[in-house]
Amino acid sequence: MSCNQRVRSSAVTSLTKPTLAFMVVPFFQLSKQYGSVFTVYLGPRRVVVLAGYETVMDALVNYEEEFGARDIWPIFRDTNKEHGKPFEARQDVSVAVSNIICSIVYGKRFEYSDPNFVKMIKRTAENTKIVGMPGIQIYNCFPFLGPLISSRAKAIENMEQNKAEILSFVRESQRCQQGDDAKGFIDAFLHKQKQESQNPNSLFNDENLVVTVLNLFVAGTDTTAMTICWCLLLMAKYPEVQRKEDGLVGGFDSHSHLVCPRILSLTTDDQACLLSQPGQLQQEIDNTIGTRPPKMEDQKEMTYTKAVIHEIQRFSNIVPLNLPHKVTTDVHFRGYLIPKGTTVIPLLTSVLRDEAHWATPNEFNPSHFLDADGNFVENKAFLPFSAGPRVCVGKTLTRMELFLFLTALLQNFTFTPPPGVTTDQLDLTPAIGLLLSPTPQELCAIRRSQN
Repeated sequence: MSCNQRVRSSAVTSLTKPTLAFMVVPFFQLSKQYGSVFTVYLGPRRVVVLAGYETVMDALVNYEEEFGARDIWPIFRDTNKEHGKPFEARQDVSVAVSNIICSIVYGKRFEYSDPNFVKMIKRTAENTKIVGMPGIQIYNCFPFLGPLISSRAKAIENMEQNKAEILSFVRESQRCQQGDDAKGFIDAFLHKQKQESQNPNSLFNDENLVVTVLNLFVAGTDTTAMTICWCLLLMAKYPEVQRKEDGLVGGFDSHSHLVCPRILSLTTDDQACLLSQPGQLQQEIDNTIGTRPPKMEDQKEMTYTKAVIHEIQRFSNIVPLNLPHKVTTDVHFRGYLIPKGTTVIPLLTSVLRDEAHWATPNEFNPSHFLDADGNFVENKAFLPFSAGPRVCVGKTLTRMELFLFLTALLQNFTFTPPPGVTTDQLDLTPAIGLLLSPTPQELCAIRRSQN
């Protein structure tokens, strides 16, 4: 059978507002109408969309070679503290996460105020936003329009400036390198480069080094930083997850439904009482970690914390379309013939919101990862990192960062809406971009006095 389910209306709709975030809902709806494998046209580009856990896993794992090529869209080919006061956390979180990547790559950390470091982070964040915007999606569909799209030029400019910044650091590392000691990835790469200096076909050259460091920096910063920002927003939005389940603070009713108190409707005295008490997450953190710094070994004893982090990743769904794949050969898949070279989008949203695998797929509910006794349970449809050979290479590092950041923050702070804003008014609508980031909004971090 030929894969000829051509949904022309989807192509027209996508081009009226062709952002990546905008395409997620239509694709999800089309999967309910046309099934788990269907074709759409983004301009002249034929794209096959895969939806649902079984279909996505079948393609990425059981047909890993046929679906294993990464499709390179034109834009990617071109670019080859506040003391309880309201604050917007994104910049601070991005700097903190970026410094972890820098310690691995460069073997050093940067001051948060370092102007070159801050500019590089801002350029990276700007490109993540640009790549998901209408102009770039039009360019991906019609590459000949590239010279007319200003956002494309800005994305390339940002990328080239970041590459130049990385190259200058590589040159500095080359000058300062002593012996075989490697402070970080760059030093180790340069050491290997020296070993293969007589090999004209060696892949250990400056160009590959710069591009690899750039990829590590981009992939290791924005996704983790955005997920942490979702963490903070969801903790403020759902205080029953963050705080203790007693009469004042709320918790679970007899049917295990979340009871969501509205903190800002309480009196000032009641708010002070509430904020002085540890919460569900904070109670587990206090009991397991106390006041010492958290470490990864703690995670095995913190089932509720682990469940919350997993649910944050599932609910935030920051890479809804996955990255596009390309079919390496003509392949018969689930009754369809998909021709070689076809772009394929494994729709991760359809997996993370699959009604067959999640009790309340459109709600934030840590119970998705807990059994009746409160033990952590895996869910096979939990695929925020994708699956198969193209699974996110930063999966392990990201999980470590999320656990250590969230536990350290909740060990020391309680997060609330700013004065005059209720939890209902906190907006969970994602901002438009390559990734689904939370809409920028202020929160309050109240220091916990016992810590």
